[in-house]
Amino acid sequence: MLVSQSQDSESFSGRRPILAVVIIELLLLLAVFAAGAVATIREMDYTAPVWMSFTPIAVVLIIYLTFRRRWGLIGFRSLRTISARQWMYYIPLLLLLGTLLLKGFGELTLSKSVFFIFFTLLVAFVEETIYRGLIFTILLRKSVVAATVVSSVLFSVTHIMNAMSGQSLGDTLLQLVYALLVGVVLALLMSLNGNIWPLIFFHFVHNLIQFLGDDHQGEGSLPYDIFVLVVLAAHAIWLVLRLRADSSSVSQPKQGPAMMK
Repeated sequence: MLVSQSQDSESFSGRRPILAVVIIELLLLLAVFAAGAVATIREMDYTAPVWMSFTPIAVVLIIYLTFRRRWGLIGFRSLRTISARQWMYYIPLLLLLGTLLLKGFGELTLSKSVFFIFFTLLVAFVEETIYRGLIFTILLRKSVVAATVVSSVLFSVTHIMNAMSGQSLGDTLLQLVYALLVGVVLALLMSLNGNIWPLIFFHFVHNLIQFLGDDHQGEGSLPYDIFVLVVLAAHAIWLVLRLRADSSSVSQPKQGPAMMK
């Protein structure tokens, strides 16, 4: 059920969108940093900070979105709202997943697979709901550009926490650029179709492949990284051109969030 614009404009996020986004991001970072500190002190597994921080966040999100009836507003809609023609804009994401699969998998066990299925589902739900759901939708009242840029930058900056786990500066910078481009592409897809389910699915499968994959960083990885960045950049440009074409056409209104201004 969609919340009416008049009702949404009376909410805190409707009256103070920038402040609402700042609060959401700070609360997320505070939860992750606190969980990371506890995990470090107790010498817990590297996945522990995410479990400890994202699990209560997921519960809060479910309660909030259900109580305020905002699931539909932030993109939790039937996949039938995406036309057959619009599905082609997700093809580059499938190409990206395919390149990840080419790296192969490490030693797999049932317990490991089940563990990371639930782990990556949790991460995909929380991050997509926050960045492409709440933050993106809140900032749409400013503009699609503001919603796309800010949500993507915040999504990228959040990944700087990987530097705290001993990751090299070069790898961290590469991951920041990668996360930024992924964030831009997913935000543009959200603007185009207004449906968050394909984004959660992509995020889930992407992370699952990475965690279960053959995690080796050898020589020759730079060409692969460059190829992936080029694919993402080209995908973003394609989506921008499509959105500009749509904005110049007034033949019929869209159902995506870009029209919820």
